[in-house]
Amino acid sequence: MFENIDFSKMGEMLQKAQEEAKKMEENSKNKEFTAKSGGGLVKVTANGAGEIIDLEIDDSLLEDKESMQILLISAINDVLKMVEEDKKLVASQMLGSLGGFGG
Repeated sequence: MFENIDFSKMGEMLQKAQEEAKKMEENSKNKEFTAKSGGGLVKVTANGAGEIIDLEIDDSLLEDKESMQILLISAINDVLKMVEEDKKLVASQMLGSLGGFGG
């Protein structure tokens, strides 16, 4: 299991992993993910850090609070799933670049 691992380089590998994680976090903030619900009546945009950065609500929903709430929840959940999937993908790529641990 550990035949091909040079443990004398573990500190160097951990430092590289920390640098990659920091770079990944910075890059994530620059990514944008958008989800729509209700055929585009609600549109939510989040950055890769999971922060909602834009929200659009069609005027037709302003009279229908219940529908607006349902569509907002749906769009927010969808965009947060996109962010989470991207984080998992980037993390697995990072692990792969460190010599295949967990990948």
